[in-house]
Amino acid sequence: MALSSDPAAEFFLGKFSNLEQLFGQAQFGVSIMDCDLRYVYVNDRMASINALPPKEHLGKTVRGVDPAVAMVVEPLLNRTIHEDQSFVDLEIRISKPGEPQQRSWLICSYPLKESDGSVTRCGLVVQDITEQKIRQSLQAERLQVEAFLSNLSSAFINVSVSDVDRKIEKGLQKVVNFLGFERSSIWHFTPDRSSLRITHSYALPGVKQPPAELMNLIPVWIDMIMVGEIFRISDVEELPDRFWREKQYCRDQGGIKSIMFIPASVGGTIVGAITFVSYSIKKEWPDELTQRLRLLWEIFANALERKRADQKIQNALAEIRQLKDRLEAENVYLRDQIDVEYKHEEIIGKSVAVRNVLQQIQQVAPTDSTVLILGETGTGKELIARAIHNAGQRKARAMIKVNCAALPAALIEAELFGHEKGAYTGAVSSQIGRFEAANGSSIFLDEIGELPLELQSKLLRVIQEGQFERLGNPKPVKVDVRVIAATNVSLAQAVKEGKFRQDLYYRLNVFPIFVPPLRDRHEDIPLLVWAMVEEFSKVFGKTIERIPRRNMEVMERYSWPGNIRELRNLVERAMILSNGGTLVVDIQDGSAATANEPMTMEAAERNHIALVLEMTGWRIRGKGGAAEILDMKPTTLHSRIKKLGVSK
Repeated sequence: MALSSDPAAEFFLGKFSNLEQLFGQAQFGVSIMDCDLRYVYVNDRMASINALPPKEHLGKTVRGVDPAVAMVVEPLLNRTIHEDQSFVDLEIRISKPGEPQQRSWLICSYPLKESDGSVTRCGLVVQDITEQKIRQSLQAERLQVEAFLSNLSSAFINVSVSDVDRKIEKGLQKVVNFLGFERSSIWHFTPDRSSLRITHSYALPGVKQPPAELMNLIPVWIDMIMVGEIFRISDVEELPDRFWREKQYCRDQGGIKSIMFIPASVGGTIVGAITFVSYSIKKEWPDELTQRLRLLWEIFANALERKRADQKIQNALAEIRQLKDRLEAENVYLRDQIDVEYKHEEIIGKSVAVRNVLQQIQQVAPTDSTVLILGETGTGKELIARAIHNAGQRKARAMIKVNCAALPAALIEAELFGHEKGAYTGAVSSQIGRFEAANGSSIFLDEIGELPLELQSKLLRVIQEGQFERLGNPKPVKVDVRVIAATNVSLAQAVKEGKFRQDLYYRLNVFPIFVPPLRDRHEDIPLLVWAMVEEFSKVFGKTIERIPRRNMEVMERYSWPGNIRELRNLVERAMILSNGGTLVVDIQDGSAATANEPMTMEAAERNHIALVLEMTGWRIRGKGGAAEILDMKPTTLHSRIKKLGVSK
């Protein structure tokens, strides 16, 4: 029941008793004050708003009842009385000591006049709209959060795979700043699913970044994440004892107060979690916000999974391209070598020198040690290299051969180590080198002594570290290659002359094998000749039953400067020119002649040039080349080869 102590107010209320009854039941506060701003009437609602019984209002000033209210309404009431002015629907905010939440009032003030028109009182109508404002604020905040998360989610529609990481890092930053967190991180399970590994994270300046991996740091939380359970807590210190490691982790991280983990599932499998962390305040985790963040995290997780799947596809395609390039390279190199390889598969001979070589092959083949094969031109160094490769652990893949003397100096680096598109003039596409093609196999570097000095350091690095760079690309390429080198010159002498690196020489000379020249193994010549006759018989469709003893003795006495290559050429020519079952090989003045029939000068010149070219492995220029042996200019020799029709 509302009270009044003022006779005029009693008169007013008596005259308007129905109105007073209405005021008493109103959902808004009504009070009447005199000119000194003393309460002369309050209804029950006003008393409730002021948290003071009605009778304790009467005779007290507004300030006496509540100084905080007086600071806001006194100026307004004074203007109402002294200026005879009404104020309607003014929204005011009142901060009371001890109350964390400001109160919001919607007020109206009216001057109350006597019959003579003088203002002696004022009426104050108050509607407490605090709860309404809170609801509106929450609704507005909810709409803002929804709009924010919606906009953030829409950024991942059709996002390119290459942009996923940047978008997620930016998204985490926006989440932290907008929702008032101090750190947010994304974690993925390790392959064995024993721990979580960080992939993305954003923290406010000065906030400690989380560790790269959470192995054994938060075991209970990891177990919860693995079964898809969301975990959230506003005060970490309130965690039960079984979370003692988790509490210690939060302390070690600089004093985390509140934390939430949200797992993510892709294709029915939990792939990881996102965390939200607060250091400065205890953060509440309402269900609605949690669900919104869970949906956002699923969008992140699906984008990351799409990126991972794309990377898997790209890696598979890169591996296929690499294998394709390697196979193509191997095929090219094998086609290049097919005309110069020995057709018989076994090393033929019974001499002590050959048996020593075979024993060395058996010793070194099972290892991955570098081998240096020494010997004159035409002694079969490549055959020895193939025997080592085929008896070793890498025989499942083809051995790659490189003739260091046959490659132009300007292109040898690109041939050995590969190049990127545009690395030099004419490099219209990327191409792997021969070392990359030989990955997992063996590479045979013939004529290693001819390798340019500037490339020897790069070869040394490959042997020592198993890596190199393609031309035009600084990224190291790792390879697993066994190196077998061969030379017909003294590398030790080349080191003394400054033409060959000493450290590379020592790396190559781990297991040297010397291949004896044919003149030091005369007893093997009959075996070699008959093996070649058998081979050429199949090629030419001829049957040879005998070789004159005297002819064989001549071959055994001959010094064979071109070694086995020269012998092979002689036997092949003899097979071509033979008409019966007897093969006659004629050796005249150290040059090969195979027929009793007379030859023209042009034919003799053609045969001699062909012989020398075979002896040098068809190398024309340089020291020991065919031009030097024939005492001709390289250009002149090229012209004679073309004119005479000399070919491999």
